[in-house]
Amino acid sequence: MKKNKNTIKRNIIAVSATIFLLTITSCGNHKNEDAKDVAEDQNKEKFEKRDSQKDAQFLVDVAEINLKEIELGKLAETKSDNPDVKNLGKMMVTEHTKALEDLKKLAGQKSITIPETISDDGDKECDKLSKEKTADFNKDYCDKMVNGHKDAIKKFEDAANDRNDEDIRAFAATMLPVLRMHLDHAIACQKKCDEKMAVK
Repeated sequence: MKKNKNTIKRNIIAVSATIFLLTITSCGNHKNEDAKDVAEDQNKEKFEKRDSQKDAQFLVDVAEINLKEIELGKLAETKSDNPDVKNLGKMMVTEHTKALEDLKKLAGQKSITIPETISDDGDKECDKLSKEKTADFNKDYCDKMVNGHKDAIKKFEDAANDRNDEDIRAFAATMLPVLRMHLDHAIACQKKCDEKMAVK
């Protein structure tokens, strides 16, 4: 009888341990949700007015721009063999890290949720670029910086004129000279990369 009790006890412990391990395993298998999607969903729940939703969406988009520029900049610093590309990457990391900190403060003041990690699309873009040959990487990185900053400038110009919130309009207007300076650096770097490729 005592033997049976010990066997039952061991079986209960074994089953409990199995359930516990299955629970841990299943939690680990859940894919993290896209941070940008989560932020957008939370903002939709918070803000009923369309103007407020547009203000929130702008800050979400700006967070994604900064996060992507930081990751691409880090990649340029480590992968590139071109000093101009490395310096451009370093500048992007420094400047967009500062811009992200300013953005976080503004978003906090306005109770707007912004993503803290790069989106799945942004992550795929970085991953794809990281697998390129160095010469191709240098050119493609510069091209991305030029095109990305042109798009960002357009977005910020629209926000400086059309956003509902006065502080968000001011933030957009303040960032425009910085973004234009980034674009000038990116164009200069792009030109040097094109010249190097033409010589080869």
